[in-house]
Amino acid sequence: MLLVGLTGGIGSGKSTVSAMLAERGAEIVDADRIAREVVLPGTPAWCKIRDHFGPEVLLADGHIDRAALAGKVFADPAKLALLNQITHPEIFARIADRLEELHGRDVVVVLDAALLLETGLAQRVDMVIVTHSPKELRVERLVARGLGSEQAKARMTSQLSEDERLARADLVIDNSGSLEDLVEQVDDAWRELRRRLAEQPGRAG
Repeated sequence: MLLVGLTGGIGSGKSTVSAMLAERGAEIVDADRIAREVVLPGTPAWCKIRDHFGPEVLLADGHIDRAALAGKVFADPAKLALLNQITHPEIFARIADRLEELHGRDVVVVLDAALLLETGLAQRVDMVIVTHSPKELRVERLVARGLGSEQAKARMTSQLSEDERLARADLVIDNSGSLEDLVEQVDDAWRELRRRLAEQPGRAG
């Protein structure tokens, strides 16, 4: 198993790249999907979020109102830290379980995680891929998704700076051009990942 960490600032195209790698044969461990699962109604994390942040962060059906919760935490570093304390242990445990299931398989595994570097998950991977786009373009994309420009900038501020992220990258995919350009870069990245998998010590064949 070659374990690859995939990260990038919000709006940089990380999820698009993740989907493209899945199409090429990668096994994806999606930290954001896991983050949604650990806060489903009735889970321990859900109960803590309800108790700490109030019923206003719940939808009528009991699910977490992610927009309302984001509005609270991205404007207040202390509240964001509290949310992370509630959710991260559960998320990390599920990631570990999934990686244990895949361990020993002859496969490229992509750990798709926005906070790969901030949380220390990067220390577990064989290499780090960072998706990159200029800040202005990322803001445009987020506004197109329905966020206000100030909300978009607040979410960016809560993450690592682009310079810090790029400094940790083993491979950078620049998503500031055309879709065709992105596909070409993902194809190149996939060839490199397959090469590294094939060269792992002790690999059969």
